[in-house]
Amino acid sequence: MVRSDRRSGKAPRPSVWLADRDRDQERGGRRGGGRPSGLDRDRITEATVRLLDAEGLEKFSMRRLAAALDVTAMSVYWYVDTKDDLLELALDRAFGELALPGPDTGEDWRDELRALARAYRALLVRHPWLPALVGRFLNVGPHALRFSGAVQRVLGRTGLPGHEVTGAIAAVFQFVYGHGTVEGHFRARVASTGLTPDEYHHRAMTEVLKAPDASDVIGRSARIMEARGGDTVEEMLERDFTFALDLLIAGIEAMAARGRA
Repeated sequence: MVRSDRRSGKAPRPSVWLADRDRDQERGGRRGGGRPSGLDRDRITEATVRLLDAEGLEKFSMRRLAAALDVTAMSVYWYVDTKDDLLELALDRAFGELALPGPDTGEDWRDELRALARAYRALLVRHPWLPALVGRFLNVGPHALRFSGAVQRVLGRTGLPGHEVTGAIAAVFQFVYGHGTVEGHFRARVASTGLTPDEYHHRAMTEVLKAPDASDVIGRSARIMEARGGDTVEEMLERDFTFALDLLIAGIEAMAARGRA
């Protein structure tokens, strides 16, 4: 069953969060009957997140969600108009898992920025479906806005002039987005093999080094990784992320100092 604003001649709305939230009377007249019992939007959204975690974005459908809730698809449509609406709600629900600093913590901005970056990375890895939705929707739900507000407050204390703050936000959090996305893909691939990350890494490196066209590049990569240190994949991932984040923070410090000179 297709649910689209185009069917009613309306232009597609840009976000579920910008829609009229009180449409029960319209729904009752259009769909007939009363509101299904035992359901609400929160329960549906929570079930959506669980299903996306378990099966991924590609397999997600309203019918699979309805089956997981043991209801009909029409019951779900009482609370959301489209599949995209539901995905946008799930996206914001995931952002609600982030621990955010208060407005006046007195903490050093560097420590708070590191904490926000680490929390965002963990969120992307924990929910591998999340990166595909971050740029797909406006992200103007309440949890996403609180996260954005916290990031703006922290970067606003760096000493950067106002017109450079958005660039600093992009540098840090697009890096985190990329790192978390790739790490999430890696962990999903490892999980599908039944191996541990260390076993998978060792086997992959061993096989790739046998390929003549790849041996030089992969050999240099192996030597770089050995110089970096870390006995496990977890340690290597953590060391790379920490150093890259420190590089970005050092760049922010340098740019802020240049602006004060």
